[in-house]
Amino acid sequence: MLGLGADLLWADMNRLLAFLFHQGVLDEQFLQLQQLQDETSPNFVSEVVNIYFHESEKLLTNLRALLMEREFSDYKKMGIHLNQFMGSSSSIGAKRVRNVCVAFRAATQQNNRAGCLRALEMLEHEYCYLKNKLHELFQIEQQRALAAGVRYPAQN
Repeated sequence: MLGLGADLLWADMNRLLAFLFHQGVLDEQFLQLQQLQDETSPNFVSEVVNIYFHESEKLLTNLRALLMEREFSDYKKMGIHLNQFMGSSSSIGAKRVRNVCVAFRAATQQNNRAGCLRALEMLEHEYCYLKNKLHELFQIEQQRALAAGVRYPAQN
């Protein structure tokens, strides 16, 4: 018999996912990513998302560095970083992050530095929110997996 804790944690995971979908943080691409996870690769989603986080940190650093240059004028290079960020966000289902990237890219196409600075702040905010919520989801998933592995003797 599986522990009751595993069932409660499963419900917590589903509630958190439903909330993230309802808030537009995630989209159906995240579900497709989850479908690729199985017994042979039980950590597939968290591994892919951790790669996304690692690469996103670099992109955010590059974007901030470009905008902080005194004589900033390389909107094209910024657009390249944003396209990478947008693509990787789309691939994991990070809908709100992707949407901010679209708005950010529009500001770069207009050579609007003030708009780019505002968009960068929004991007950093949405990215941090996503990162915190996905870490929370993965922690619950880890606890659920541990609880599911614990078997209790049948009660007489």
